Amino acid sequence: MLSERELAFIAIHKDSYPSVFKFVCRRVESAEVAEEIAADVFRVVWQKWTDDSRPDLPYLLTVARNLVGNAYRSRDRRLALQEKLRTTAVQRFGDDSENVAVQDAMERLREKDRDILQMAYWDGLGSADIAKVLQCSESAARVRLHRARTAFRKQLPAGAESTTQKMGV
Repeated sequence: MLSERELAFIAIHKDSYPSVFKFVCRRVESAEVAEEIAADVFRVVWQKWTDDSRPDLPYLLTVARNLVGNAYRSRDRRLALQEKLRTTAVQRFGDDSENVAVQDAMERLREKDRDILQMAYWDGLGSADIAKVLQCSESAARVRLHRARTAFRKQLPAGAESTTQKMGV
């Protein structure tokens, strides 16, 4: 049996989710990111909600606006770090080095592929540990890692076979 608070929250979610999602969708680059942020809006509301007040749409949109801002700042920090790493690699090894080629290839990957490759190579996790982090089966983790490696190879410039051999990709 659901409590009064849970029932009220479900009603708020049902009534307001479409408006919150549209609001966020207009401000971010993909529907996937918008879904994530919209879900976070309701997580925040659930955590901060007191029984004596019912959150209205302007409050929900304020929370959404703040979360969109956080997402932009996170993205900007990630991009700045990637650029800093690339610049450092160019300075240390030259513009045509394998390190720069790897950096550029990683940057062009989808975030999911980049993340799983970093877990495998930077963090040294095996497929069992990756499966635990991703909360999936070990065979699913192996398949995802295989697909990420394939995507990585496709992003490398021609003649970079030695790089992939060194990495075991």
